[in-house]
Amino acid sequence: MLAEPFNWHPGMWKMLIVVMCVALLGCLQAQELQEHVSIILLGATGDLAKKYLWQGLFQLYLDEAGRGHSFSFHGAALTAPKQGQELMAKTLESLSCPKDMAPSHCAEEKDQFLQLSRYRQLKTAEDYQALNKDIEAQLQHAGLREAGRIFYFSVPPFAYADIARNINSSCRPGPGAWLRVVLEKPFGHDHFSAQQLATELGSFFQEEEMYRVDHYLGKQAVAQILPFRDQNRKALDSLWNRHHVERVEIIMKETVDAEGRTSFYEEYGVIRDVLQNHLTEVLTLVAMELPLNVSSAEAVLRHKLQVFQALRGLQRGSAIVGQYQSYSEQVRRELQKPDSFHSLTPTFAAVLVHIDNLRWEGVPFILMSGKALDERVGYARILFKNQACCVQSEKHWAAAQSQCLPRQLIFHIGHGDLGSPAVLVSRNLFRPSLPSSWKEMEGPPGLRLFGSPLSDYYAYSPVQERDAHSVLLSHIFHGRKDSFITTENLLASWGFWTPLLESLAHKAPRLYPGGAENGRLLDFEFSSGRLFFSQQQPEQLVPGPGPAPMPSDFQVLRAKYRESPLVSAWSEELISKLANDIEATAVRAVRRFGQFHLALSGGSSPVALFQQLATAHYGFPWAHTHLWLVDERCVPLSDPESNFQGLQAHLLQHVRVPYYNIHPMPVHLQQRLCAEEDQGAQIYAREISALVANSSFDLVLLGMGADGHTASLFPQSPTGLDGEQLVVLTTSPSQPHRRMSLSLPLINRAKKVAVLVMGRMKREITALVSRVGYEPKKWPISGVLPHSGQLVWYMDYDAFLA
Repeated sequence: MLAEPFNWHPGMWKMLIVVMCVALLGCLQAQELQEHVSIILLGATGDLAKKYLWQGLFQLYLDEAGRGHSFSFHGAALTAPKQGQELMAKTLESLSCPKDMAPSHCAEEKDQFLQLSRYRQLKTAEDYQALNKDIEAQLQHAGLREAGRIFYFSVPPFAYADIARNINSSCRPGPGAWLRVVLEKPFGHDHFSAQQLATELGSFFQEEEMYRVDHYLGKQAVAQILPFRDQNRKALDSLWNRHHVERVEIIMKETVDAEGRTSFYEEYGVIRDVLQNHLTEVLTLVAMELPLNVSSAEAVLRHKLQVFQALRGLQRGSAIVGQYQSYSEQVRRELQKPDSFHSLTPTFAAVLVHIDNLRWEGVPFILMSGKALDERVGYARILFKNQACCVQSEKHWAAAQSQCLPRQLIFHIGHGDLGSPAVLVSRNLFRPSLPSSWKEMEGPPGLRLFGSPLSDYYAYSPVQERDAHSVLLSHIFHGRKDSFITTENLLASWGFWTPLLESLAHKAPRLYPGGAENGRLLDFEFSSGRLFFSQQQPEQLVPGPGPAPMPSDFQVLRAKYRESPLVSAWSEELISKLANDIEATAVRAVRRFGQFHLALSGGSSPVALFQQLATAHYGFPWAHTHLWLVDERCVPLSDPESNFQGLQAHLLQHVRVPYYNIHPMPVHLQQRLCAEEDQGAQIYAREISALVANSSFDLVLLGMGADGHTASLFPQSPTGLDGEQLVVLTTSPSQPHRRMSLSLPLINRAKKVAVLVMGRMKREITALVSRVGYEPKKWPISGVLPHSGQLVWYMDYDAFLA
């Protein structure tokens, strides 16, 4: 008997297709579960690994092992295998589980993690080749597909190059798998060494493969800054600017000293150890323009870089430094230094930072850190201006309503009286919105923070506290680059800090006893772009028979140079004196003639002068001042090489000069640069003749090059040294070669000429020019002799003591 044919109902076909899709999806998921990640911890027996990294890797395993990946953990070091395995085993035994995990489950997870972790010695190229073979054999044996490899460099930077070379040549994963190389600070000692290290690492790894760790970016309060700003855009948009923010404080205080770490500290000091990285990163998160999408790593990193580009250059007066009293003795003991040795390394520093953009112009950012202080705490505090006046007495002020109470927002990074990460918002600001991973908190009764009881704040803390390294390890695993330092941002940071570090290299730090005994000794104030201690240093705190002389102890020296008046001092006092003299000249000119014509040179020497005039001379008659250029490079005015661009960045954007009183040199006409046929020099000469009486400037500021040139008038070139031309085109021996310059005859018509000479690089030319006569063809500066005006030389001691 034949069976009747089975008739398939259309709905049954659909059901069969669904079943097949589900089966196929299950196969794909099973295949996905076979993706394998190898994590190699270099320096596996070191302090950082013991304290944080192994615990962080265990947490990563707990978080990710059941989500489609398998793991193997390779602890590596130079230590011999048996000893290394024993040291690593001791660390792994002390791993802890989350508080809410049952003890039996914890023991099971730890046992599995221990089975996946093994120690190996990585010392030679053959060791790295053997590691690669072992990983490949493991993958093949278990039938796993490689997702990627993480190499964590918990080793000193001097070891980076050899390790990187071996990884690149022997230990890269196969096609389709990623490589992530994790680097711990320090990333160099200054801009030059950071550039060298970056170039060396860049020869082995792509930028997207490198993850430079600043563990502060893993701190929960720090990691919340951008999300908080994003989630509270509506409330903050009108407040987050110079009109409402009084100042920003970014602080990290420690009670411990540097004992046991003096070899590191002698090389780096507190600015390199904390301010250049941790606190600067926090500054960028607070100050950056908020991207539309804060989850975009590319946008976040680009906006952080814009902050670096807007930072005003630091001067020596931007910082104060200190050192706890027992530090030098610790260095002598630990580093076997002679009894006469006294270290100049700062263990305390405070720096005043300004950001020259529309949002933050004029707002002081104070970065401070130190060892052997009275408490351990870290925070970023945004203090808002209080523009209210309350009629009722203070006892009637309500925290959520009264605008007379302090208004502040604090990202409490950790420790201190709170003892945990927190976000605090004054109740008279706004009620903030935070993600569900943060909860409202209550502190101990009577607790006061930043001048207010805790009840005056909306206070939030994380639901679950996590160590910074475990947070960052998770970000590395998921390829999140926004929590790490790119090469571009690293070099921008070092470019900002290196000049200050160089200027402080020989500065004697203020000594302090340490802890509560510091009293008010380290209290400081800021004014006119400078920081200074509030109290004078007691003499008994200074080592040796008496207090060390400081640059400010030397008075301004008045003498003669080339038969003209000479003013000489340390650079800061010299700039202050010159700025005062320029203002006095301006006030006299405006009083007599109603206007002041000032011609300024470009280059690096006048930058400090421009900043001094911009930040400390509020009585300067800018509204009646005409600003001219002594010389200009033949580049667009917006080019960073342009003298006008330097003037704009360091002076013009900070003072109120009428735009019609600003006279840049016309080097860019008809979409051409310094073309003879465009007659830019003649145009500038006619403008001078039309506006400056007798073409006689009230003051011309010049510099002196190491070859004796001044303005853009160069040796062995007769152009502009004589004749009737007021403005000339010249050729410089250095790029960009084409220049426009005031001529020597025009300069010598000025009522006053000031020549500013600074730096040790000028010692040789200063000594040489002091002996030559009138030889402008060899030494153009020797031709500066105002016909009826005054010539005054301003030299710092570095240039003058030749």
